[in-house]
Amino acid sequence: MDPLILARWQFAITTVYHFFFVPLTLGLSVLVAIMQTMWFVTKDETWKRMTKFWGKLFLINFAMGVVTGIVQEFQFGMNWSEYSRFVGDVFGAPLAIEALLAFFLESTFIGIWLFGWNRLSPKVHLASIWLVAIASNISAFWILAANSWMQEPVGYVVRNGRAEMTDFGALLTNPHLWVQFPHVFFAGLSTGAFFMLGIVAFRLLRKDRDQVFFRTSFKMAALAAIAGSALVILVGHSQAQHMVQAQPMKMAAAEALWNTEESASMSLFTVGDTRNLQDVFSIRIPSLLSILACNRPDCAVQGINELQAQYEAQFGPGNYVPNVFILYWSFRIMVGAGFLMLAIALWALIRALRDRVHQPSWILPFVPFAIALPYLANSTGWLLTEMGRYPWMVFGVFRLAQGVSPVPSGQVLTTLLGFTLVYGALMVADVFLLVKYSRADTELIANDGVPSMTPGAADDSGLLLRPS
Repeated sequence: MDPLILARWQFAITTVYHFFFVPLTLGLSVLVAIMQTMWFVTKDETWKRMTKFWGKLFLINFAMGVVTGIVQEFQFGMNWSEYSRFVGDVFGAPLAIEALLAFFLESTFIGIWLFGWNRLSPKVHLASIWLVAIASNISAFWILAANSWMQEPVGYVVRNGRAEMTDFGALLTNPHLWVQFPHVFFAGLSTGAFFMLGIVAFRLLRKDRDQVFFRTSFKMAALAAIAGSALVILVGHSQAQHMVQAQPMKMAAAEALWNTEESASMSLFTVGDTRNLQDVFSIRIPSLLSILACNRPDCAVQGINELQAQYEAQFGPGNYVPNVFILYWSFRIMVGAGFLMLAIALWALIRALRDRVHQPSWILPFVPFAIALPYLANSTGWLLTEMGRYPWMVFGVFRLAQGVSPVPSGQVLTTLLGFTLVYGALMVADVFLLVKYSRADTELIANDGVPSMTPGAADDSGLLLRPS
C-alpha cells in the first residue's frame, strides 16, 4: 500500500480517538469548577458531592486524553517529517507555548486540586480547579492557532523551501482561529452537559434514592446544554460563512454543489456521481444556500467544477476535489446531531424549570443515548474540517504528498495496527471506568470511596483505595 495513504489513516485514527476526550475535558472542567464555586458560595453539601462525583469522571477522561495526545506530536516527526521541516518555524511556536504554558499549568493544578482536599484553604482549592479549566481551554486555543494556520496561512514567508513566521500577531488574529475556537469551546460545553444529562437520566430511570443530588445535576446540565447547543450552532453558522470565503471548495463539496449558482440551492438529499461531478438525484431548497452563505438570496456560491478549473490554473494540474461523499454526509450528520441536541436540551430545560425532573417521561429512556450525539458531531466536524482541505496540508501552500516521511509502507502499517489495537484496549478501559464510577453511590464517592471495593485507607483523591 501507499505509505501516504497509511500515514493519513494512522493520523486520522489517532486524532479522532484523541478528540473523543478533548471536548469533554474542556466542558466538564468548567462545569466542575462552577459546582465547586456554588459549594464555596452556598456551603450546600450537595454541591460538594456533585463536585467530587463529576470530578472523578473528569479525572478519568483527562488522564485518557493526556495518554492519547502524546502520540500526536510524535507522528509529526515520524510520519510527516517533510511537513515538520517545512512548517516547523511557524507551527512549532504555538505548540511550544501550548506545552510550556497551558499544559504544564493544567497538569500542575489538576494535581493540586486532586490532592488538595482538606489540605488547602477553600479559596486556594477553588482557584486550582478554575486554573485547570482555564488552562484546558487555553491549551485548545494554541492548538487551534496552529491548525488555523494550516487552514488559512497568514503572517509568513517561504524562504529556502521553508515557511518562516514574519508576524506572530497575525497568527493570533487569524480570522479562521476566531470562528474555530468559539465553536470548539461551545462544543466542549455541550459535550460536558450531555455527558451529565445522560448519566443523570440513567440514574433517574433506576429511581436513584439521592434525588436532590440528581435533580440539581439535571438542572445544571440542562442549562449548560441549552447554552452550549444554541451557541455552537450560531458560531458554526459564522464559521460556515467564513469557510465560503476562505475555502470555497470545502463548502461546495459539503453541499455537493457541482456548478456555480447565482442563487444557490441547499441540498436536503443528494445522490451524486462523484466521478463525473454531477447529480444523479437531488432534493434542494432554492436560494437557501446563498442566504446561509451571504445572508441574501442572490449571492453566487462557487461550485466544484469551476473551482477545480480555477485551482488548476492557479496551482497547476491535479485533483483539487476532496471526497465529496464523506464531506457531504459528515456535514449533515454534524448539523443533524447539533439540532437534535438543541431539541433535547430544550426539553430538559422545560422539564427542569417546571421542577418535573423525577416525573416519568417517554423521552427519558432515550436521553442516556444522547451522550453519543456530541461525540458524533465532534468527530464528523473534524472530518469535514481536515478532509475538506484536500489535497493541501497547508491550504494553497503545501500538499499532503509533499509532507509524508520516506518510510516503508510495512513500518507504517505495523504502527497503524499497533496504535489501533492499543487505543482500542484503552477505550475499553476508559468506558469500564466511566461506567463503574457513574453508577457508584454518590455518598461513597463524596467520602472518597471507590465502587465495588471495601472502604479502607483511602487517600484524599479517592482514586487509591486498599481493598479488603
